[in-house]
Amino acid sequence: MKRLYLKKGEERRLRIGHQWIFNNEVDTDKSSLHDFTPGETVTVCNSGGSPVASAYVHPSSLIAARVISLEPDVPFNAELLHRRISEALAMREMIFDKPYYRMVFAEADWLPGLIVDRYGDVLVAQLTTAGTEAVKRDITAVLKDLINPRGILYRNDSANRRLEGLHSYVETAYGDVPAKLEIEENGVRFLAPLTEGQKTGWFYDQRINRRDFASFAKGKRVLDAFCYAGGFGVTAAAAGAEQTTFLDASPLALETAEANARLNNVSGSIKTVEGDALETLTKLRDQGRRYDVICVDPPAFIKRRKHQKQGLKAYHKVNELAMELVEDGGIVMSCSCSQHLSADDLRRVLNHAAGKTDTRIQTLIHGHQGPDHPVHPAMPETNYLKTFTVRVNRTS
Repeated sequence: MKRLYLKKGEERRLRIGHQWIFNNEVDTDKSSLHDFTPGETVTVCNSGGSPVASAYVHPSSLIAARVISLEPDVPFNAELLHRRISEALAMREMIFDKPYYRMVFAEADWLPGLIVDRYGDVLVAQLTTAGTEAVKRDITAVLKDLINPRGILYRNDSANRRLEGLHSYVETAYGDVPAKLEIEENGVRFLAPLTEGQKTGWFYDQRINRRDFASFAKGKRVLDAFCYAGGFGVTAAAAGAEQTTFLDASPLALETAEANARLNNVSGSIKTVEGDALETLTKLRDQGRRYDVICVDPPAFIKRRKHQKQGLKAYHKVNELAMELVEDGGIVMSCSCSQHLSADDLRRVLNHAAGKTDTRIQTLIHGHQGPDHPVHPAMPETNYLKTFTVRVNRTS
């Protein structure tokens, strides 16, 4: 394997487990990035020439290499994939009694660039880097060997692939994959849209937060904003909500939410509202609508650091609207999946929103992603989801 040399001291992060090597950390006099091909596996050496890790390279990316092992000369092949995916699977099987979970979570499972979600006997995978695309055939073979699935779908349409110079595609690599597939979560049944839904079809990371949200719903009027397939709202309706309103800009999302309500025999207590969430929330406020329990789970408003100012403004707006729409003494669960918005940032957003709407809030639950989305302690980038469930009082 070729050698990739680092500048002096740049191996320190790697020794504690961080898996990214940025292009400005590479000693290009000793190892020009132009000498490598995208996805090529290399041995990483410190400035003195001692091996410190194995990684795969992308010469034209900001992240020039991604570590796959702290041992030298380790190829990214079927043997390594089998070992890593087996470890990831064993952890999920220890936690969950049913096969519905994120089975592989990229860097957090020491497999940078690889996402695999499990829907019973169907797997949906996403390859976001040239390194994982290069071993796609091995990934497919290992997944077949470990799970013996009915089908494997690659949802390789992530925007991150463009940063790696990869084209987008959706492909059934093995067997049969239905457009939608039924799963069970927190005792509630859902149809997950695998081929046309967002990302890999279902957001398993919110499992615990959906359960917590539903614990406040019995006999209440619930609003599920940015509802997607209705995960929060249907769980709340199944828990006994008096009425649940689903709001989303996507007709497909609302159709799926309605189907999921029917699947759980709660369609009589739901209504759907199609429209841009921020505009529609404003209209609902202006109409004097009120709800007892509200979830706002927007898409990542801050996808890049350069979007920080504009995205923060959107988080402020949506949380102010939620506090204006909730009844006195009601509950708001505010979520953010923006990696570049910290939990403290979201807490400050909520506190600011309370001040702007003349309300007082109390934090009841501080949530985060579920255990099938483990956090790598050396990589804060893997700790992306945060939620705050607050009680809102209008009285002074």
